[in-house]
Amino acid sequence: MAKTEIRVIYGDTDQMGVVYYGNYLRFFEAARSDFLREKGARWRDVESTHGVYLPVAEAKVNYKRPAFYDDVLVVETKLAELGRASLRFEYRVLRGDDLLATGHTVHACVDKQGDIREFPAALSERLRP
Repeated sequence: MAKTEIRVIYGDTDQMGVVYYGNYLRFFEAARSDFLREKGARWRDVESTHGVYLPVAEAKVNYKRPAFYDDVLVVETKLAELGRASLRFEYRVLRGDDLLATGHTVHACVDKQGDIREFPAALSERLRP
């Protein structure tokens, strides 16, 4: 499991000073990028080396408690499933011991034309625990 620290900036909040709900998906993306980087599989390298892309096919966020301007959040990320042509990440967003949100994203493995491709074996090896 990877952990990414994110400090909430003013632009992440709405008029009430609460983190805008859609920004949790941005937090997930930052954490997912960190996860892949820690595994030696940066997005840029995945695209250039393996010729595949991993667009989001599904995203879900369950909101538990609000986050506010200047909060320091930790997003925990784990690879929950690695299929033949897809993968699923799960996330937990915490402020200290408080669980603020959970969620997941599912990604298809596609080529530049958007056609489904089998997940590269070399990349699978890097991502497995």
